[in-house]
Amino acid sequence: MALLDDDTVAAALGGLAWTREGDELVKTAKRADFAGALAYVNAVGALAEEADHHPDIDIRWNTVSLRVSTHSEGGLTQKDLDLAAAIDRLPCEEQAVEAAVSRSGRTADGRRRCWRTSPGPGRCRARS
Repeated sequence: MALLDDDTVAAALGGLAWTREGDELVKTAKRADFAGALAYVNAVGALAEEADHHPDIDIRWNTVSLRVSTHSEGGLTQKDLDLAAAIDRLPCEEQAVEAAVSRSGRTADGRRRCWRTSPGPGRCRARS
């Protein structure tokens, strides 16, 4: 994949919530708490796996720092811009936190989410 020239990167950054630091695109996202930061990282990870292009990720309690670069090419390529744009399309914080809560097996109000393992009342166990 070809490296992008400075003008192409600068033009693309106009529509993204990222900055450029040398040969990397950089983004910092704050969430309400550590759980929200982890939910965001999991969503980023799913996109990265789908694209087979993985950012450097740093988590500091509720703050997530992302760095994207095509290391094999020694700079920025279209893959970096595409991944950055996909990450920017992730749900806002509240939606990401709610998704993490629902995956945790608890409802938004803290009650345990259950599913039936067999017919009959009271026969349920937590989702894994």
